[in-house]
Amino acid sequence: MTEGRLNGQVAVVTGAGNGIGRGSAHRLAAEGARVVVVDIDGSAAERVAGELGSEAIAVAGDVSSEQTVSAYMSAAVEAFGRVDLHHLNAGIFGTFTPLPDLTTEEFDAVQAVNVRGQFLGLRAAFRQFRAQHSSGAIVLTASIASHTGSADLLAYQTSKHAVLGLLHGAAMYGGPLGVRVNAVAPGIVPTDLFAAAAGTVGGKNDMSRRASTTPLRRAGTPEEIASVVAFLLSSDAAYVTGQVVSVDGGATIVNTVRPSGGAGAWSTQDVDAALYGTATPSPEPGSNA
Repeated sequence: MTEGRLNGQVAVVTGAGNGIGRGSAHRLAAEGARVVVVDIDGSAAERVAGELGSEAIAVAGDVSSEQTVSAYMSAAVEAFGRVDLHHLNAGIFGTFTPLPDLTTEEFDAVQAVNVRGQFLGLRAAFRQFRAQHSSGAIVLTASIASHTGSADLLAYQTSKHAVLGLLHGAAMYGGPLGVRVNAVAPGIVPTDLFAAAAGTVGGKNDMSRRASTTPLRRAGTPEEIASVVAFLLSSDAAYVTGQVVSVDGGATIVNTVRPSGGAGAWSTQDVDAALYGTATPSPEPGSNA
């Protein structure tokens, strides 16, 4: 760790009550930043702010709400006078409901937090930089789901693809202003995000097993994600913008049909049975199935 490289700077971290956000808040504070801990769970936000000491405050609220975003920015400026750094991390995974049964309400709920919330945070950051006549740095939390597809979590992966659109546009806009915008794309990191689906295939119960097929053969930790966030927010990354840094144990480079990539590590019939209720026949070559 580079001690003190964020000394005197003020950082907002959303979704900071647990998991990756909490890890980020701790890391940024350890490197000298004063931290605004934002979470929909007010007690969790207060707990983390308390862990960080007097140079941190907590703000409770839903990041998909303009009122919440305005409130956390106002609180940051009132407490610390300015804002220099943003880790826009808050997100939800939504539901494992299969595509044909996914409701518009379920789909929209995920987009509200994961896309609208990121947009509102970006807009607020740029407004604050303009008001204080400064540059700054922003990190979004994307996902390995930003790069790939799966047969479940459609709303979640759609939202994480959208985060890359926000990233690229914001980085282009911010570059001439001296505002850098980057993203981290975590891989399998067992956190409370998936706790509600602990017993579901693809939820928290089998994370370690799934992570065992990555090149590093293990799941990641919030602290490992936070170290990359801190780098991207620091002057050590002064010539880095518009980039997505995958922190995934190598998951996104895996060729899954090769033995080293986990081919045959599980039964596709079991996977299909969990998704569709029965094993699905393989389509004939050349068919449209």
